Amino acid sequence: MSGLFVTGTDTNCGKTQVSLGLMAALQARGWNLLGMKPVATGCAPSPAGLRNHDALQLLAQGSAPAPYRRVNPYAFAPPIAPHIAAAEAGVEIELGTIETAYRALEAQADRVVVEGAGGWRVPLGSGRFLSDIPKTLDLDVVLVIGLKLGCLNHARLTLEAIRSDGCRLAGWIANQLDPEMASRDANLATLHTLLDAPCLGVVPRLDPPVPDDLAGYIDPGPIEPPALP
Repeated sequence: MSGLFVTGTDTNCGKTQVSLGLMAALQARGWNLLGMKPVATGCAPSPAGLRNHDALQLLAQGSAPAPYRRVNPYAFAPPIAPHIAAAEAGVEIELGTIETAYRALEAQADRVVVEGAGGWRVPLGSGRFLSDIPKTLDLDVVLVIGLKLGCLNHARLTLEAIRSDGCRLAGWIANQLDPEMASRDANLATLHTLLDAPCLGVVPRLDPPVPDDLAGYIDPGPIEPPALP
């Protein structure tokens, strides 16, 4: 297994920031990393085609160049749910296309960090969900928990869904969304009791969220590959 799937408790919980920080933390330990955003909406037109800001950041953080279409096989303009955007574009999101792109990235890197879209059960259409991507690619999962009111419920439900799908939660990272969150430490303590997986870090609200700075709050030890080549 040479990849990780980064999912979140919800949309806008900080998956991209945490993915970039995780990549930087592993790169600081000498590993070659590439990022991937298989499905993205809210993409902007460019001379080369639709481009997604999150995917471009993952591409820039990578340890080696990679074709954009390999990093982001499915890009849609409207900032809406992927299955709706795909239907409007007359496109079917195929797991085989995503796997082909992933395997090519996998051949270039020690580890590929694959960022999801929204939460674990976001529909892709035709009975498929985002959760089918880590199952197809045999990826361990890192859960990003946006620290805000309601995160305890979302975190536990996501853990249960991950395990019911036969996937493994390799670890979780708490991301401070609300700097004034009431009882923050008590919520973190509760998360430790609700999630029987390693806590890889607690990321404060940073402005700007520079990957190398984010990496300082993430301990990739529990998910680090076993030995350098």
